Amino acid sequence: MVMRQLVPKVFYDTLEEGFDLWVSGLGCEIEYQEAALAVVAREGIRAYVVASPEYAAKDRPEIAIETDDIKALHAEISARRPDLLHPNLPQVTRRPWGALEFALLDRTTVCIVFRQWPDED
Repeated sequence: MVMRQLVPKVFYDTLEEGFDLWVSGLGCEIEYQEAALAVVAREGIRAYVVASPEYAAKDRPEIAIETDDIKALHAEISARRPDLLHPNLPQVTRRPWGALEFALLDRTTVCIVFRQWPDED
């Protein structure tokens, strides 16, 4: 048995708020959508975007996504949506623990940290 993927459920007031980050910002495709739930995916990552103002007010997660080409991913996202780059980590930076990282922050304060470990750079 092998665990293959952790799939987060991220709450927003509306699906459109979530799509701003996941679809417009990250370039994910909408695989499934109903009134208050959508499944978005790209290149092996997947997330549930859920419209729930009650839970959105309670939960603003930080999600990490590991990659094997952080510089290319940074260039792509920076060109598409530079407004989403986190003010505290807008550039690819080597962190004290050795990983290369940059981050996004949407207007609802959901944070996505992109990470590449040293053996992959």
